[in-house]
Amino acid sequence: MIRRLAASVAVLLMLSGCTAAAKPDEPDVPSPFAACHALPGKTEIPEMPDVSLRCFTGGGTVSLRTLSVPTVINIWGSWCGPCREELPIFQGLADRADGQFTVLSVNTKDTRNRGADFGTDASVSFPTLFDPEMTFATKIGATMLPATVFINADRKMYVHRAAMDVDELIEQVRKHIGVTVTR
Repeated sequence: MIRRLAASVAVLLMLSGCTAAAKPDEPDVPSPFAACHALPGKTEIPEMPDVSLRCFTGGGTVSLRTLSVPTVINIWGSWCGPCREELPIFQGLADRADGQFTVLSVNTKDTRNRGADFGTDASVSFPTLFDPEMTFATKIGATMLPATVFINADRKMYVHRAAMDVDELIEQVRKHIGVTVTR
């Protein structure tokens, strides 16, 4: 009887330890994305909706109204076929930004595990925000994904509402933020 009671207590302690350690907001899959500490800027972007999103890696929220500029924001979901093709192109852009502008993404209408899985599979590592309710995309009128927001140094914003290949992305960066990047 005492053995059974001791075994029951041990099982309860193990189960409570497992559930107490699990955090529902954190993915089981480790995040491949960079931290968001360098994203916030000091100037307000008037056209940007007043939305704050959590950094995918944790560590608080980021106000999209006060990002460093110029910035390129790609909005994607792991469930979106064109997004899956396009997001690695944005990693290439981030790799070539050379400190001239910031590249970040918003994983939307998704789960953290699916977003982290896809980010890992696609070798994406630039900073990413998490928006499971699709708040940001809705506020900028991006009802279909992928969508990309370009914010230039003068804090003017342009929303591109379609997938892009490498050459089109390079052209949009030149046109909307005034920076030339190479292929």
